[in-house]
Amino acid sequence: MINLQIEALNSEIISETILQQAAEETLKQVGASLDADLTIVLTGDETLRQLNREFMGIDAPTDVLSFPADEIDPETGQPYLGDVVISIPRAQAQAPENGQSVQAEILLLAVHGVLHLLGFDHAEASEKELMWAQQQAVLSRVGTANS
Repeated sequence: MINLQIEALNSEIISETILQQAAEETLKQVGASLDADLTIVLTGDETLRQLNREFMGIDAPTDVLSFPADEIDPETGQPYLGDVVISIPRAQAQAPENGQSVQAEILLLAVHGVLHLLGFDHAEASEKELMWAQQQAVLSRVGTANS
């Protein structure tokens, strides 16, 4: 199950249905179980700044953070992959820079974050190439791929 937590002020900025679809398509893309649980949180810069400071040692907001869990959800008995936290203000700032809508930017960040939960990284050039290809494949299927 894909759990969505969207702050009230941001609830009109993206379709929950397409956000959920993007997360599910990401799981399908890499052959992960659709029975796995994860949470996507859409929030503000201050939350991302606090999390970035606490977990990454960087005292600044960022666009997306992923927190892999790899455990069993006691309520559902399903694998719990972890949490993806997205900054709406960062997405709003980055969308025009990337030539896309805010919704498309949020979907990109969500797919990126879910791929991190699934073990993908982009520290090395070969990892980045694979991760970006996975992102583009998912975004193409949900209709938001960058050209």
